[in-house]
Amino acid sequence: MTTSVFLTVTVILALIFSFLGAKLILWTALAAACLYYFGASQVAWIVFGAIALIFNLPPIRRILFSLPIMKTIQKLGLLPKVSETEKIALEAGTIWAEGEFFKGRPDFNKLLKEDYPTLNQEEQSFVDEKVSKVCEMCNDWAVTQNRDLSPEVWNYLKKEKFFGMIIPKKYGGLGFSAMGHSEVIQKLASRSTPLAVTTMVPNSLGPAELLLHYGTEKQKDYYLPRLASGEEIPCFALTEPKAGSDAGSLTSNGTVFKGEDGKLYMRLNWNKRWITLASISTIIGMAFRLYDPEGLLGGEEDLGITCALIPSDTKGVVIGDRHDPLDTPFYNCPTHGKDVVVSVDTIIGGPERAGDGWQMLMESLAAGRGISIPAQSVGGIKKIARAVSAHAVVRKQFGISIGRFEGVAAPMAHIAGFAYILEAARRFTCGALDSGSKPPVITAIAKYNFSEMGRVALNHGMDIMGGAAISEGPKNLLASTYKALPIAITVEGANILTRTLIVFGQGLIRAHPHVHDEMEAIEKNDLKSFDKAFTSHIKHVFTCASRTKLLSFTRGYIAKGYGHRSVRRYYQKLSWASANFALMADVAMVSLGGSLKFKEQITGRFADILSWCYFGTAVLRRFEADGNRKEDLPYVHWSMNYAFFQMQLAFDGIYSNLPVPGLTWLFRGPIRWWSRFNSLGTAPLDKHNLKISELIQTYGKQRERICEGGYLPTDINTEQLALLEEALKAQFESSALIKKMKKEMGRLTKKRVKRINGAIIKEAISLEVLSQEEANTISRAQELADLAIQVDSFTQKEYLGSKKAAIYEAYPVKASQAPSGGSSNNNEAQAS
Repeated sequence: MTTSVFLTVTVILALIFSFLGAKLILWTALAAACLYYFGASQVAWIVFGAIALIFNLPPIRRILFSLPIMKTIQKLGLLPKVSETEKIALEAGTIWAEGEFFKGRPDFNKLLKEDYPTLNQEEQSFVDEKVSKVCEMCNDWAVTQNRDLSPEVWNYLKKEKFFGMIIPKKYGGLGFSAMGHSEVIQKLASRSTPLAVTTMVPNSLGPAELLLHYGTEKQKDYYLPRLASGEEIPCFALTEPKAGSDAGSLTSNGTVFKGEDGKLYMRLNWNKRWITLASISTIIGMAFRLYDPEGLLGGEEDLGITCALIPSDTKGVVIGDRHDPLDTPFYNCPTHGKDVVVSVDTIIGGPERAGDGWQMLMESLAAGRGISIPAQSVGGIKKIARAVSAHAVVRKQFGISIGRFEGVAAPMAHIAGFAYILEAARRFTCGALDSGSKPPVITAIAKYNFSEMGRVALNHGMDIMGGAAISEGPKNLLASTYKALPIAITVEGANILTRTLIVFGQGLIRAHPHVHDEMEAIEKNDLKSFDKAFTSHIKHVFTCASRTKLLSFTRGYIAKGYGHRSVRRYYQKLSWASANFALMADVAMVSLGGSLKFKEQITGRFADILSWCYFGTAVLRRFEADGNRKEDLPYVHWSMNYAFFQMQLAFDGIYSNLPVPGLTWLFRGPIRWWSRFNSLGTAPLDKHNLKISELIQTYGKQRERICEGGYLPTDINTEQLALLEEALKAQFESSALIKKMKKEMGRLTKKRVKRINGAIIKEAISLEVLSQEEANTISRAQELADLAIQVDSFTQKEYLGSKKAAIYEAYPVKASQAPSGGSSNNNEAQAS
């Protein structure tokens, strides 16, 4: 074999080995072959043999290589310090799709086989009938004016077990899947935020969720049927003035003591804020730190965070007041407790689960982060897409629909594109939850991005609808959502911290293929486990570096494509992005060590890359699940271009700001320059914006599929959304007739017809260009359009009237008169 052939074969094998992550023994064999071919000296063979033995024989490698490294890491504190509460959070839940992207080699065959659920017959019937019925009963403007849902709606929610969706049928609940739960919230949210939130909370993190997973059989048998029927109205009291996102800083406390009857009790004190449904609750799920100074439960004095169920009529419980969350009238409230005495049997799971509260909470966050907030956001964005697109067609300026202006088409495209992306991710995430996964990183990604993208879409909608969006009244379809949306940004973990601390910080430690094992081994001083994890980590870094280099120089074309031929290129680019993400995650960790968790601008950019890898995968999964529809490709192309553009922005920010000892110049200079020159992608092109803007404004089946799942009322006399939809339909039906009329009248009269009015229509009839029926169709479309663009107005007396005083008189917020029949301790609340 000639030297050139040998070198060619060697290089090819090295590229294959590095790209696929070959085992060390294969690299050893390749190196030995090179030494043999080139006639290496005896000294070279001895050196090579010594190195090969050290690294290929684990017992030797541990002593000579891994042990010094482990000791250095321990001494210098290169890994982030993890508190006990952080450790519990890290151990909670499962790893799902996020693990694939941290590997740098996502297994799309596996991801494409993940569940992408639909509703079963019972769930579909409930959504079509019961959910539609309660949406019809609930008028959002009336709710806002009356500061509450009507008594009829409250009773209907209880009667039809809306508060028991997650409770199994054997306890009297509906036993819905995550997908069924999500569909209900989505539809309710498209009608009224207070209606959706009121239903969300009992089905999210709270007494029912905790009882199902941790309660004793006695607790389940007693409480779950009562919660399912609405006989008990629950709340969960976690947040405090000084413990919001940092829930581990709870000051609420309890002390175990023995009563005169010889039984064990707890004396609780708390000061909670922002607790939804608290003022009308009958049972309070309470998170507090429990102390046992006398050792009555057989443990340490500080037992840790504990969860218990406190009847709201217990002496010392103070409820009844309400917060006013941005004028959005759902029950969000403070609650206080002073020397509240309850049995230790009220601890969820019984006394033996004292101190397990933080673990319970961390393992149960998936419902709120992965189902409720995302479903609420998707319901809202589908309503926005339907209302704004219809308005853009029927509202005309300069003689044409405003939706035809490119300046309007661009933000309209974001609304439509986000609706497509978020529906894809909603179903994909629900599939994971229904299959038994509880991925805290993915649900944190969902919570942050769904609410943020909903905010962007809503702002675009406000801009497009203009005066129709800022004039409050029954006709305004966006104002109440606009005021309420920051609430979703704030709850279930503030978005800023969710992005900068949880998504990447928790993901790096938990979802990285080796970091968690390394940290655990170092903590336990387990050299054997550390050696295995650390050497695997070295191989991982080398493989990711090699894959990144090869994928970058080939723009991902050497990666495997999957799925339909029209989208295979996107899988290749996702593989490229994933390899680069995984490599840079390790670079950041080595460069910053334990301080990485405090570099939140850096971690936020990593979170963005991980998020858009996930959303891109969800879009491709949806395209396949929907049957690879050709007509959906404009949405797929827009969505994937947007995803890669967001990743590119994040990578640019990392290269520009990540300090790498000795190599910062390399990343801020050549690597950043190369990344911009050889970018993952740019923003969606103008033609893509125009295309999906046109699609969402075109009345028909495809538009309906984008908006599917939201509530669409039917009475055009009382419902603005119904009127807009009917006006859009009429415009669609009349457009061909108008086009024909303009053409024929121009031919007959030799004059250009610009604006359509009654006189022009009459002339068209007289010239027999239009039949009377066709003329009626055009006239009706104009009349509906004129009605649909009207906004509400009030007399001076109505505007200046004391609405709030009348409202509070009609719907008092005192707990004793609340629609649930809340606490009887109202006198104590007033006295406080």
